[in-house]
Amino acid sequence: MTWGQACGEPLSLTRALARQRASLSGARCFLGIPCSDTMRPEHADHLRFVSYSGAGANQALLSAGVLDLLPCHYSALPEILTAGPLRADAVLLALPPARPDGSHGLGVCADYVAPLISTARVVIAEVSDQIPDVSCVRSVSREDVDVIVHTAQAPAEYHGARPSQALETAIAELVAGLVEDGATLQVGIGSMPSAALSALSGHRDLGVHSGMITDAVADLIEAGAVTGSRKTTDRGLVIAGFLLGTRRVFDHAVRNRAVRLGPTTYTHDPAVLAAQRQLTAINGAIEVDLTGQINTETIFGRYVGAVGGAADFMRGAARSPDGLAITVLPSTAGSASRIVSRLNGPASVPRSDAQVIVTEHGVADLRGLGLAARRQRMLAIADPAHRDTLAAQSAAD
Repeated sequence: MTWGQACGEPLSLTRALARQRASLSGARCFLGIPCSDTMRPEHADHLRFVSYSGAGANQALLSAGVLDLLPCHYSALPEILTAGPLRADAVLLALPPARPDGSHGLGVCADYVAPLISTARVVIAEVSDQIPDVSCVRSVSREDVDVIVHTAQAPAEYHGARPSQALETAIAELVAGLVEDGATLQVGIGSMPSAALSALSGHRDLGVHSGMITDAVADLIEAGAVTGSRKTTDRGLVIAGFLLGTRRVFDHAVRNRAVRLGPTTYTHDPAVLAAQRQLTAINGAIEVDLTGQINTETIFGRYVGAVGGAADFMRGAARSPDGLAITVLPSTAGSASRIVSRLNGPASVPRSDAQVIVTEHGVADLRGLGLAARRQRMLAIADPAHRDTLAAQSAAD
């Protein structure tokens, strides 16, 4: 079974599942990014856990050895969950109250659960007047749902960690110099991609087509920077798979009917992305090597991230007319360099897809460059304290 991830988790239902797990012994649960700690290691006495991500409370499951990780592109999740060994037999939803026509919106999460409504054997919905009714490309009819449970449950909220103000400002200003007026933005999960938006309030006619949107996107819309007026598809609309934030973005999305949720089959569709003019993808990374290989999954041998949708959107930006793929990261994590001679984890995104890398020390545009020139540009944006060591390591390779 699976359910809406992050702020779209149907908390009353998942908590009931945890309490009643002995009666469902052996059930496999597919987890997304959690904004709660509903599923805990002790629940593995009866439940089996699978996820595409090691973020948040999934860390506790990983540490206990009870979470199986699925390394896949985000765009593949709907197909994986509708067919094959990970097919979801049951889907749990968090829905707002019925509309006048009797249908429900999908709350704050369409994403990969929306395509499963028509393929799952059982659909159970928690309906709460605390769930925002955000505009969505599809609705849920009473016939789509097998069981409805009425609650007063509020959605979980996501409070992302913020980088230091100086670091955030330096990277955001560099990103602002790369983003053109009229571009359509995709923003990845993580503190740095959202922080990178903070210097874009003076831009005009930006669009948004993203797997998710955060409070920072709501700020940008309300600043007047986002109108979507130059988008080539979904003109005037803000397209996202789910909301990842606090009441700030929930309340904005309810008021702003231009914000529209869509399934992953649409938000990550290569043809849709390629058709969008000036798609500008802004994604984070754990580390990047001197040739442009990007690790978004592990740090010091510990799985903390995901393959995710970075490669999907970077390839979409590469095919989009005047598109651009930007990867943002601080140059260091504590005393360790995040620009490395060799990755300490997997190459989640191959160097063939890397375009522009940004740290607080500058911009490395790798497009059209050979390996030697790439190494020089990456060294220039590494922390100065690490450059000589990185250069020596690179020469020894």
